[in-house]
Amino acid sequence: MIVKFKVPSFVAAMFFAIATCAGAAEHTTDSLDTVKKRVSEKQAVLVDVREEGEWKQGHIEGAKLLPLSELEETKSAEKLKRQLPADKIIYVHCYSGVRSLTAAKILSQHGFETRPLKPGYKELLKAGFKKAEK
Repeated sequence: MIVKFKVPSFVAAMFFAIATCAGAAEHTTDSLDTVKKRVSEKQAVLVDVREEGEWKQGHIEGAKLLPLSELEETKSAEKLKRQLPADKIIYVHCYSGVRSLTAAKILSQHGFETRPLKPGYKELLKAGFKKAEK
């Protein structure tokens, strides 16, 4: 009988912990057309948080590389403000949309207006974002 009550409490606690961690950032509802327009009009910046090896295999023209591993180690908001504009929207993308959520949370904690993209690199190419020339 005691186990019967502990299991649901444990399960509820796990769901709460997962929701608390995951709920810190959500993918943007901005359309990819809106993202393209804002980036082209210099109202926003596209930041790729994939690792350098992924970046070298191909990346979006005009995007900035800021690997999540490097971002997680950065403790200084000043360093980030030297790399990224503080007065523009920061659209964050990765391969599949998972790392972009973590990156957006970190950047938001440093005062940036971030909007993580759910579409990953390949989906952005299919949506008409240009691949950078080597």
